[in-house]
Amino acid sequence: MSEDQDSKVIRDKGGIFTDLGQRIKLILRLIADPRVNIFLKLIPIAAFIYLIIPAPIPPDLIPTPIDDALILWLGAYLFVELCPQEIVNEHMRQLNMEIPGKWRDAPDNEDDVIDAEWKEA
Repeated sequence: MSEDQDSKVIRDKGGIFTDLGQRIKLILRLIADPRVNIFLKLIPIAAFIYLIIPAPIPPDLIPTPIDDALILWLGAYLFVELCPQEIVNEHMRQLNMEIPGKWRDAPDNEDDVIDAEWKEA
């Protein structure tokens, strides 16, 4: 690729942790968006409160962390699915924006390389 040719710096698809981080950012953006109904915003907040506050009533659905993860996932999933699709798409486009930039290959000229030695003092 030549230096004059424009290209996009594309984000690496990082897997499950990148997707999880992006989902959390999306939920926070949707909660902050005034176009989303206030009652819909209570869904992820209630799921988070369920995780934080140990309540004796109702007891845990399953006496493991699985029920906590299930409630968090269900709250996040329902919230995003029930939000207006055009608002979700708008925020997803903003989160997935590519950074414009120019590609620069390393120089092939060996004259630019400085040979040196290093030793500890």
